[in-house]
Amino acid sequence: MLKKLLIVGATALVAITSAPQAFAQSIIIGPDGVRLREPYQERAYRREISEREAVRIARSEGLRDVDDVRRTRSRFVVEGTDRRGDDIRVDIDRRTGDVIGVQ
Repeated sequence: MLKKLLIVGATALVAITSAPQAFAQSIIIGPDGVRLREPYQERAYRREISEREAVRIARSEGLRDVDDVRRTRSRFVVEGTDRRGDDIRVDIDRRTGDVIGVQ
């Protein structure tokens, strides 16, 4: 009898300690329907691109030689010259890396 009681107690202890892992997820109800949200997805949007990535994006827009990289509150401003020697300025969103404008 004591042996059965110990087995039941050990099984209950294992079930109780593994239960909090099931509650670590939350659900999102939106236009896509109901889906699970992982705990680390909430912080994913806060990541910003680096200055090096901003220069790489500006080069893909035609910038050849970089003269200056400025960081404002919401964007990177990369200034320099293109392949013809004309001045060029590329504004890049700091959070998404989208090109805001090329002048």
